Amino acid sequence: MASPLVIPTLAQAVEHVLTAIEGDIVLGLPLGIGKPNPFVNLLYRRIKAMGSDARPRRLKIITALSLEKPEGKSELEQNFLTPLVERVFKDYPDFDYVKDLRAGVLPAHIEVSEFFLKTGDYLGNERAQQAYIATNYTFVARDMGVLGVNVIAQAVAAREENGELTLSLSSNPDVTFELAERQAAQGKPLLKVGVVNRQMPFMPNHAVAPAGFFDVVVTDAEATHILFAPPNNKVGTADYAIGLHAASLVADGGTLQIGIGALGDAIAQALVVRDKDNAEYRRIMAALSPNGLQGRELGGFEQGLYACSEMFVNGILKLIEAGIVRREVFDDAALQRLVNEGRVPNLAVSADTLAALIDAGRISATLSADDLAFLQRFGVLGNKVRLTQDGALDVAGTRVANRLGDPAVRAALRDAGGLGTRLVGGVVLHGGFFLGPTDFYEHLRSMPPEMLAKIDMTRIDFINQIQGQSRLKQAQRTQGRFMNTTMMVTLLGAAVSDGLESGQVVSGVGGQYNFVAMAHALPDARSILMLRSTYDHKEGVRSTLVWNYAYETIPRHLRDVVITEYGVADLRAQPDGEVVKRLIAIADSRFQGDLVAQAKAAGKLDANYEVPEQHRQNLPEVLRARLQPWNASALLPDFPFGTDLTADELRIVAALRQMQHASQHPAELVAMLVKSLWTDREAPPAYLQRLGLDDATSLRKIVMRKLFAGNL
Repeated sequence: MASPLVIPTLAQAVEHVLTAIEGDIVLGLPLGIGKPNPFVNLLYRRIKAMGSDARPRRLKIITALSLEKPEGKSELEQNFLTPLVERVFKDYPDFDYVKDLRAGVLPAHIEVSEFFLKTGDYLGNERAQQAYIATNYTFVARDMGVLGVNVIAQAVAAREENGELTLSLSSNPDVTFELAERQAAQGKPLLKVGVVNRQMPFMPNHAVAPAGFFDVVVTDAEATHILFAPPNNKVGTADYAIGLHAASLVADGGTLQIGIGALGDAIAQALVVRDKDNAEYRRIMAALSPNGLQGRELGGFEQGLYACSEMFVNGILKLIEAGIVRREVFDDAALQRLVNEGRVPNLAVSADTLAALIDAGRISATLSADDLAFLQRFGVLGNKVRLTQDGALDVAGTRVANRLGDPAVRAALRDAGGLGTRLVGGVVLHGGFFLGPTDFYEHLRSMPPEMLAKIDMTRIDFINQIQGQSRLKQAQRTQGRFMNTTMMVTLLGAAVSDGLESGQVVSGVGGQYNFVAMAHALPDARSILMLRSTYDHKEGVRSTLVWNYAYETIPRHLRDVVITEYGVADLRAQPDGEVVKRLIAIADSRFQGDLVAQAKAAGKLDANYEVPEQHRQNLPEVLRARLQPWNASALLPDFPFGTDLTADELRIVAALRQMQHASQHPAELVAMLVKSLWTDREAPPAYLQRLGLDDATSLRKIVMRKLFAGNL
């Protein structure tokens, strides 16, 4: 590959793109933090300014998960968020195209199409809804090509090595490499722009770009900014209950995928408790599941776990640091099978390792150059072993016959110091992109090289599906537990995860369908969909388990395991009537009667069916009582992995959330208002100043001040 054109300023880089691409620009961007925000904003502004031209150049942006700093919807929220955003998000630059799209002023000659939306942010936004691309994550590179992408721009990490600049795609090697390959194979032009952001962690392995991969590399210091870092969410009682149940399905020596947010943190913390304080974990599970724990995994992790997750989240990092995610996998199907079979105990190399590889047909008894390279790559043989011209083996001057089928020769090779000591090149995590709080990125930037080498950020077509290298993936992904969240589940087992029955898109399918399908394709894997049993609606509490729904993300024929805070429903291979019963058993008891009636009316339950007594106490207050001994304890803390919010900010947030909830429920708001007006409670002056209520003179501000104080 030719050396890239190194451009020192963003302005020059934008000019180069405008000159190099004739006509319209179709710009592909990675999802999440892999976008080069300053470059994108400058290009967007240049083309936006062409709107008054007789024939303006068009810009189409194809991407996903365009992140922006939080903004409060009310004056109180805005006042609260301003100092928090300044402290946590600092110089993170929002996207101009996002601001314009939200405000409804995106120019007519500019389009923005996303295949995954920030959850709920674009409901009711007609242009965003019409431009949404419904596709599996694994098809994104293909679909970008179909849509005519001619520029791909990405934020990259950089490292100086021997005077040369080495680049890493860091968080997002997920789509870019595949897109480049596809375009080249089809003879389609693609201008590849790498924009150096010195805050991006330099990730090794498959994230490292080959020399000359990018056509343009932008080194402007103005392109460096803090990475988007959403603070950890509070993990509530229902979240912990779900996480504890999920953790009891994870097999030692298995494979794990979890997602972001409170549920991901709950699962990770539950796994930590299960491993580090197993006796207490068993007590928690016994309290949580009074009906028994048959078929659950309750022991610690002697073998450890391997993570294969499209999103590398803070919870997985904590599991790596806790020594739970530590099962190493290797990029060779035959070697991985031998490891799985225990023929390389503790990954220690011996003469028997050579014999096992010969028996498996992976190497010949008479080593070829390729065999030697393979053995040295994985540390079976040391680097001082070489093939002589006459085909013998030389170990630092000691000649050894090249007849490794002979035990005596293998022993001679060992005695000459030709064997390695332990397999090398193992990976404990394959991920497609990452996103996390501030300290997550700092941990990656400061991680010792030997630990970082065990994390492989790679292509999404490798992670999210079994097709392609299927023998290797099957060998690596033993006992897979692929955990995803969903919004609703029908009583026949279909899942609603990304859209509403009106057709409005909440987020996107992402990789969920792929992981569900993969769980059915792998012989010992399970798909686990998790959801809280209820959600808060303006008309009152609603059940997330419903009889039916006019939209689905995962069809009922792929139903597997569903978890709510009230338990686990194993749906695989079960007939419809049993599926209905098992899902009702983990529904909130306030809605079980209606669900039973609907199922009976549809002929899916016997007319005399009644919910078993042991499942009739699925109520929030009962759940809280069961977990009360551990609530907010060192084992189940509100923020198991810390938070960027101060103690005072957490108090303010709690009060504001109660006020926001009441504002959507008139009766509750009236009761709250009466209670607040009849008390003399006052908020600390610093809190009032933060919210702009310290000089409350208008009736509205006086009422808000009383409400806030009453909810502290």
